Amino acid sequence: MAPGVGGVEPAVTLDQVPRWSDPDQRLPSSPTAAGSEAPASSFLSFADPLDAAAGAGGRGASRFPVDDDVNSKIYLWRGQPWSLEVDAVVNSTNESLDEAHSSPGLHAAAGPELAEECATLGGCRTGMAKMTNAYDLPARKVIHTVGPKYAVKYHTAAESALSHCYRSCMELLVENGLESIAMGCIYTEAKNYPREPAAHVAIRTVRRFLEKQKDNITAVVFCTISSSDTEIYKRLLPLYFPRDKQEEEIASLKLPADVGDENGEPIIDERKIRIKTLPAEAENSKYPAPVPADNPLSGSGLTRRRNSKMDSYLDPTFMSIIKDPDLRRKEQWEKSAQAKKGFNCAKLLGLGDLGGPALSAAEEYSLHSRYLAKANSLNLSEIAEMKIIYRGGVDSEGRPVMVVVGAHFLLRCLDLERFVLYVVKEFEPLIQKPYSIVYFHSAASLQVQPDLGFMKRLQQMLGRKHQRNLQAIYVLHPTLGLRTAILALQLLVDGDVWKKVVYVDRLMHLFRYVPREQLTIPDFVFQHDLEVNGGKGIIVDPRTKHVYQRPSG
Repeated sequence: MAPGVGGVEPAVTLDQVPRWSDPDQRLPSSPTAAGSEAPASSFLSFADPLDAAAGAGGRGASRFPVDDDVNSKIYLWRGQPWSLEVDAVVNSTNESLDEAHSSPGLHAAAGPELAEECATLGGCRTGMAKMTNAYDLPARKVIHTVGPKYAVKYHTAAESALSHCYRSCMELLVENGLESIAMGCIYTEAKNYPREPAAHVAIRTVRRFLEKQKDNITAVVFCTISSSDTEIYKRLLPLYFPRDKQEEEIASLKLPADVGDENGEPIIDERKIRIKTLPAEAENSKYPAPVPADNPLSGSGLTRRRNSKMDSYLDPTFMSIIKDPDLRRKEQWEKSAQAKKGFNCAKLLGLGDLGGPALSAAEEYSLHSRYLAKANSLNLSEIAEMKIIYRGGVDSEGRPVMVVVGAHFLLRCLDLERFVLYVVKEFEPLIQKPYSIVYFHSAASLQVQPDLGFMKRLQQMLGRKHQRNLQAIYVLHPTLGLRTAILALQLLVDGDVWKKVVYVDRLMHLFRYVPREQLTIPDFVFQHDLEVNGGKGIIVDPRTKHVYQRPSG
């Protein structure tokens, strides 16, 4: 059917889609200091998915080296996959292959024959894929796949199923002699899978597949339909498809600790086959058995060949240095218990539970993803109505501001678990880039405040992007008790974050950092400012709450 007929939009050819390896795909880097060179990598201007400490720095060879052949097959396009003139497009659907649960707009563009053929397929299992004709679409075929439903406690299972979705689509493509495919974000909107972790799975699975099948595939188009998805893919593609040595080196520092196995699926230690030496062999290990000569396999004419790599795994000396995953986990529990015992004095002083070993960057990232996914699935309007935290405007440097009102933190009336979920959800848009916090401590000393253990846990849940991009915490009307608590946070929790605190005694001083019109300030804060400062140097308009400098003399 000709493009543009019957409601189908004009077809978009691959020549019109940006190729990942094209020079114009590298976004202009941010201005640099005079005399310094601008970074060549376009993704330096985006926030990193993990802190460098979680990457593979110092681990030797890059896990995803530069491969120009592979890069030339990758495209990134904002738009619906079924508008593209490719061999196959991917439809994210449910196990019944229902039209109502398919990618929005696909069936309308393809025509009623697509639903009729889907009804003859007998459904499809989660993680698998099936192929049909494309009918009125510019593509030749439609590959239908069923993404997993996401639940926090089944994170690893969902990750494995999602990886299998992408690999199943790619396998069907090759098995049917097709060479180009366009795929959107399988699953995310309908099944609550966190966007950024899902993008990691998608990109790394395709990379691993292309490493093995690049001669059989000419194009893989990642399609996004929102600005947030587009930004995520632009930020993560250089980690798995570096275009030069500089991007490869930077990616080696910023890749997650777990990038899956040779297929991109998550590695699960508990499912690995654990090989140990036999008791008799262990006793006689100092007298190694003679290696038998290669013998012909009976009736085959083939010769058995020794595998030096396998021999190294079967060598008792080598196996003796491999730690059992169960033993390793037991040691982690013991380490955690020991750390908690060491901080009993913190509990006695009322500082909260500061025990437990520090989380790695990968663990913090996983923790943040799980809480964010749960927060996005809940209605937390009762927390929002308490006005404990809310968005402000921008500070004097143009950075977005989050406002925190200490006096509204009513610990006795608050469900702390739901509050933490709300905090993670509200902070998520801000922590992607530099931002500031304004904390009104006015009259907050009259309320019971959270302890240091709670603050440590909350900081871990926000993750390292929050710690890295937070520029300043402006604290209005600090008390001696608050200053002492922040000193304890600097010493016992995280000095890098809590040393960003800027104490402000008066509203007029705060407005030097954040303009008055950028803040919504509760009435009692103005009143507290007058009481604490005795009205010196300021005048407050009782109607508009605007603050003016009192004329000198």
